[in-house]
Amino acid sequence: MPKYIWLLVIATTINVTGGSFLWPLNTIYMHNELGKSLAFAGLILMFNQGAAIVGNLIGGALFDRFSAYKTILYGTGLAMAATLVLVFTHDVITAYAILLVIIGFGNGITWPVMFAMAGSLWPEGGRRSFNAIYVAQNLGVALGATIGGYVASISFDYIFIANASLFIVFFLIVLFTFKPLDNERDRQMHTSVLEQSGKIRNKSAFAGLFILCGGFLIAWISYSQWQSTIASHTQDIGIPLEQYSALWAINGFLIVLGQPLVKWVSNKVTSEKKHIYIGTVIFIASFIIAMFARDFTMFAVAMVILTVGEMLFWPAIPSLANSLAPKGRAGFYQGVVNSVGAAGRMIGPVFGGFIVDTFNIELLFFVLLFLLIIPFITTRFYDFKVNQEQQRTQ
Repeated sequence: MPKYIWLLVIATTINVTGGSFLWPLNTIYMHNELGKSLAFAGLILMFNQGAAIVGNLIGGALFDRFSAYKTILYGTGLAMAATLVLVFTHDVITAYAILLVIIGFGNGITWPVMFAMAGSLWPEGGRRSFNAIYVAQNLGVALGATIGGYVASISFDYIFIANASLFIVFFLIVLFTFKPLDNERDRQMHTSVLEQSGKIRNKSAFAGLFILCGGFLIAWISYSQWQSTIASHTQDIGIPLEQYSALWAINGFLIVLGQPLVKWVSNKVTSEKKHIYIGTVIFIASFIIAMFARDFTMFAVAMVILTVGEMLFWPAIPSLANSLAPKGRAGFYQGVVNSVGAAGRMIGPVFGGFIVDTFNIELLFFVLLFLLIIPFITTRFYDFKVNQEQQRTQ
């Protein structure tokens, strides 16, 4: 890989490691330490993801029209400032909620630019440039979750200090090393999501995209329960905090180390539709095991299974969206996919928290198993009209 891609990979790992000290524990902290309901915690996480969606749109627009370096610097500077304030005010729920929203907005500005730079700096790398950032993110998740659980078991105060410290390191890396990247990028590769939104010509393809993303939304609503309601459930049944964090370490390391498995499966089963079918079945199996899990070992088994499904499911959606996209609209279609994923992470904690607070977590598992039927339907029929039009044209 080119040296600038390595720079993005290192910076990504540091940033995500810092964030991973905190994000898996947000629900636990608000529910168990600050005494708030799961629905309330879910609502705050919903605002966090909503701010990230707004940040994504702004960051992408600024990348097209402004400076990649300054956009990343301002975004991560805002997030860093919020993490520093959080060190001193995390015991006040109002401040905690506001600062989480600011962190979501700042990171939301940063990440589209990071991915856009990866593609611009190494266009001949194709998927490898984006995969490098994806693997770096999951390495950061694994490192942060592994260390964070043990730190939190000593004191939650240290979690906020560690989070802020690594955000400072990331900010300094951007400040002193990212400026030359502006001169390296290829502006012709990128078109703003906001610009493209008014240029949709292929209505069948666009309708197919939204049908496909319907299943993607359901998958993310289900997956996000591991970071919210299931997180709190593990604490209620007496699983130590460091062991819950270890589940995310398993997730991150398995994604990094499991790439050969994904490649082998992809060579055997080339259809992305089948990847989604297989991934959804694996998701269902994972939630069935989690439903009956009462100790760390069973939750670890469920997490391993979930991760295998994730490695097949998540990459298939943007790949299918890319195949749907009319010429010159691939960026917009990918923007829709990313926004739908963020919407699932936004809705999931509130949805799950409401069911658990009102009824119980057992009912939530049954609801999730029912909802996971939907990705089979959306994947089966999303391209029906597109195929009909192609046959008619031929």
